[in-house]
Amino acid sequence: MAWLDPTARAIVNGLQGEFPLTSRPFRDAGRALGLTEDELIDGVRDLTESGALSRFGPLWNAEQLGGAVCLAAMAVPRERFEEVADKVNAHPEIAHNYERAHVLNMWFVISADDPRKVQQVIAVIEHETGLAVHAMPKSREFFVGFKVEV
Repeated sequence: MAWLDPTARAIVNGLQGEFPLTSRPFRDAGRALGLTEDELIDGVRDLTESGALSRFGPLWNAEQLGGAVCLAAMAVPRERFEEVADKVNAHPEIAHNYERAHVLNMWFVISADDPRKVQQVIAVIEHETGLAVHAMPKSREFFVGFKVEV
């Protein structure tokens, strides 16, 4: 992240964990950062298009909205990792997907508006890849606040 300019740093540091719920949130958030509404919108767009941010948007509590969330993992052969990642990530229910140094080397989160949809997505991924998906549904929730200064 050393290549980020001061404006990009201000955006990343200033928007972690909070975003105004107003009729003009980019205007109001920009004002707090010393930026115009357009500068903030352009800055967020530049950060996501460059890959500095993987996403910018709300984090919904699917369970409180009647849906479900499930952590899942797969053991993916090294030579197929990118291919399988593309297939998994093609599902709109996949919220995150990370590579890990473990026999289960692909970990992802399935978030669905209907709890039955989680198992359906798992079945489709298993069919598409020919690999087992290990579902690890949440048994208890913990909140850990995490902010990274760049």
